Amino acid sequence: MHKEIPLVIATGNPGKVLEIEDLLYGFPIQIKSLSDFGPIPETEEDGETFEENAYKKASFTAKILGIPALADDSGLMVDALAGEPGVRSARYAGSNATDQQRVAKLLNAMQGQTNRKAAFECVISIAVPSGPALTYEARCEGLIAEAPAGNKGFGYDPIFFYPSLNKTFGQMTLAEKRDVSHRGKALNELRQEMDKVLIWIRRHMPSEEKFLYQLNSEE
Repeated sequence: MHKEIPLVIATGNPGKVLEIEDLLYGFPIQIKSLSDFGPIPETEEDGETFEENAYKKASFTAKILGIPALADDSGLMVDALAGEPGVRSARYAGSNATDQQRVAKLLNAMQGQTNRKAAFECVISIAVPSGPALTYEARCEGLIAEAPAGNKGFGYDPIFFYPSLNKTFGQMTLAEKRDVSHRGKALNELRQEMDKVLIWIRRHMPSEEKFLYQLNSEE
């Protein structure tokens, strides 16, 4: 029987950690977040694609902490705004802006636009300290609502309307969002292959004893 493998989610966003923890429940992994460790340098998300940023975050975190890391980079692409905010979704209204400020800026940019088509994209990267990584990606299409609706989720969820359920992401339960969202789809794909991923992680780690010791030394 293998011991649980620690897996740190390389984000400071508690909403993301909750979604990922929910989807990976039941596997022999111990989910950690960055808040479980002391301060570490922030990864500069300067990649031109979601894949570049996801790998950069996962690889950097794994090397710094010495344990496997999972990072996602996701964003909202709006047709009428030529794909913006895209990879800049989290920084669309400035690096220290709140979710509400980002939503407000986007709605302001969409005033008078009849084309409300948009899509969320997500790329997940799982990296080990030695550098190699696995990648999963998915997409969810919807519309930009005229006004926010719902107080669940995070980010742009209150204004991303999903026609099939007649709800915004902000109105969905965690289970509903898990089945249809970009992150949910990517994580579901990962979940289906998780047994293989765990074998891959064990093969690429120097030894279980090493990273379990490093984890326990932080507790």
